[in-house]
This record gives sequence, C-alpha cells and structure tokens, in this order.
Amino acid sequence: MSINTVERIDDQVPVRHVLISVSDKTGLETFIPALLKSCPGLRIFSTGGTYGKIQSILGDDADGHLTQVSDYTGQPETQGGLVKTLDFKIYLGLLTETYNEAHQGDLTRTSAVPIDMVVVNLYPFQQTIAQAGVTVEGARGQIDIGGPCMIRASAKNFIRVASVVDPSDYASIVDDLQQNGGHTTLKMRFALAQKAFGHTADYDRAIADYLGARTAAESAGCYQFQDK
Repeated sequence: MSINTVERIDDQVPVRHVLISVSDKTGLETFIPALLKSCPGLRIFSTGGTYGKIQSILGDDADGHLTQVSDYTGQPETQGGLVKTLDFKIYLGLLTETYNEAHQGDLTRTSAVPIDMVVVNLYPFQQTIAQAGVTVEGARGQIDIGGPCMIRASAKNFIRVASVVDPSDYASIVDDLQQNGGHTTLKMRFALAQKAFGHTADYDRAIADYLGARTAAESAGCYQFQDK
C-alpha cells in the first residue's frame, strides 16, 4: 500500500469553507458573526439543528453564506439524522492536500471543495449514561459516528485543516484569524489536532467502559426479538 508523504505545506491557510455540526451550540451566536467578519466570503456547510441555529444567527445573510450539507452532497439525511455527513465529497474536502495534483483533480471531478475548518462536538454520551435509569438502548443512541470521523479526518490533516471540538476555543481561534488576515496558522492547527484526538479518545474510552461493564443479557432487556 502506498502512503502519501507530504513535503510541501503552507504555514498559513485561508479559511474559505467551514463545516459546522455541533450538539453543544454554546457560543455560536458570537463565533459565527466573528468568523464571517474575519473571513469575508466564507461558506458554511451545516446539518440539522445546527443549520437552523446558524440560519437564525445570520438572518438575511444566511443565503449568501450557509449551505445544507445535504444540498452540497446531493444526499438527504436519513431518518432521525442517522447519516448526515458520511459522504465522499465531505471526506475528500477534509483530507485533500493543497499541493497534491491527484487530490486537486479529484476535487474538480466531483465538484467538491477543500474544507478548511471543522467545528464539531459529539452526541452527549457521557451526560446520557450519567442519568439515573438510562437503558443500554438509550446509551447506544448517543454513540456518535459521523462526528468522530470528521474530527479525526480534519485533525489528521492538520497541515491544512483546523479541527475545533471545544467552544471555549472559539475566542482564541477568532483572535488568530484576525491577526493573520483570515488564515489559520500551523501552530494553531497542530494544537487543535492534539486536543481533537484527545477528545475522541476520551469519548471512545467512555463508550468502551460503559459497554464493557454490561452483559448481553442486560442489553437484551431493551428489545423485542423477531421470530424467524
């Protein structure tokens, strides 16, 4: 198997396309306007409730900056939001490298765009299992799939993409963008990647510990079995 070895990158990367999909919407009302001010012409891709929140924040400006992920990918969300962002165009946009001609050809071929920043936090699994009386099925429903995938893809590609997982970082990110003309720096992207991988590791550890402390018989009590 061949492995991409990257030799040429940019210290500063202009932020033109951002994907935002968050369970915790804290701070969006200040972060979104600040992003647009720092990065003129910004295009935001979003999903579900996050899309509605950003639309309400932007008001009349939403049409010029905000796009449903489903409109971008051409694939509607599945029932209950089960599948929203697991799409080739999304991951091509996250993992593509600026100076890789084959990657740039793939972007052109699929009418995809490079995504420069991902703002994602995950379904509240830890908060759910902390509640009294939660069932295995209730916990299972809060296991996020698309979120960790986007976080890991963007963090892996820190050479170009900023992976944002914590609302408490919004202010410092905006400061960095303002100081660098709407560009992220490698120093910031690398620090965000370190935090992102720690975030997904803690999330998966919580899931593994919760399921590991239970039996199949416990989980069976949540369901009715279909006769063959």
